[in-house]
Amino acid sequence: MAREMQFFMQLINKHAEYKNSTAGDTLTLWDELEISSLIYENYEAYRNESIEDVFADIDKLTVEKQQQLNKSNSSA
Repeated sequence: MAREMQFFMQLINKHAEYKNSTAGDTLTLWDELEISSLIYENYEAYRNESIEDVFADIDKLTVEKQQQLNKSNSSA
């Protein structure tokens, strides 16, 4: 398994624990918000950051995407 995939899987599990959620629910949310690929592709940057900074970045991405979806849904 590629290093990136191992890191991504661990990140899903750790973020789920941080959010008192499950890995499945976390991945589903990321997929729905279309941020899974972005998070995966940020492997090089994330692996050198503290886990708190990675979580903060993911949380920021999540909020931004949810706001974008809310705006597009309310204008439809």
